[in-house]
Amino acid sequence: MFFILSKIVWFFIQPLNLSIVLTAIACAASVLSRRRLAIVAAGAAFLILGIGAWTSVGAVLLHPLEDRFQRPAPLPEKIAGIIVLGGGFEAGINLVRGGYELNASGDRFVEAAILARRYPEAKVVVTGGAGDLILNGEADAVTAPRLLDALGIAPERLVLESKSRNTYENAVFTKQMVNAKPGQTWLLVTSAFHMPRAMGLFRQAGFDVVAWPSDYRTSGKEALGIAQDNPQDSLQNMSMAMREWIGLFVYRLTGRIAQLVPAP
Repeated sequence: MFFILSKIVWFFIQPLNLSIVLTAIACAASVLSRRRLAIVAAGAAFLILGIGAWTSVGAVLLHPLEDRFQRPAPLPEKIAGIIVLGGGFEAGINLVRGGYELNASGDRFVEAAILARRYPEAKVVVTGGAGDLILNGEADAVTAPRLLDALGIAPERLVLESKSRNTYENAVFTKQMVNAKPGQTWLLVTSAFHMPRAMGLFRQAGFDVVAWPSDYRTSGKEALGIAQDNPQDSLQNMSMAMREWIGLFVYRLTGRIAQLVPAP
């Protein structure tokens, strides 16, 4: 129920969809001669799109998330495994074409492959099922072996978890599968902006992992003002930032993480 509700709520409150809904309300209000409502709804839609596409607000909101966890220094001499969270593949395309097309979060899998070659004895855990409520797609844990095999990662090193639909289930199901031993080092690879929530969930599941952030979306140097990026990327930054901050708040409220913004 939590999964379904979260998908429905996010569909309506993500900036682009919310702007479309507000525009529709403005049109309906105009037809019904509700002038004040039409002006307010149209103004709100323009404001949301304008802030998201033309300012650096999204990037600035991502900064504290991306900077929260750093890669370990010095590097571990030995690790037991590399856990990479799903979300890096074009699920619908790969289901039909049978390839391994990457999306904007595909750096997670590139980084996991680099780590796998650096630590040739480590297991590679791919956790991620079909996380869409409506669209039909292939689970990342089903797609990943094709990519990793092409990059020279032996199939016997892979541990695949394809049932999880969100990060909470990633953490719970992965802990059940790998049976980590005390003293072992396991690296967690996911997008830097997503790392605080992921670390909080793995800790709450009782799985002590080491953060290995990847897929940075900002330079960390952006100042509040007019966007220096293209409008599409700026709007995407706003959407990702809103999703992560709302996710952190809801997960803290429901007791799934111990801190609002988990720290190292």
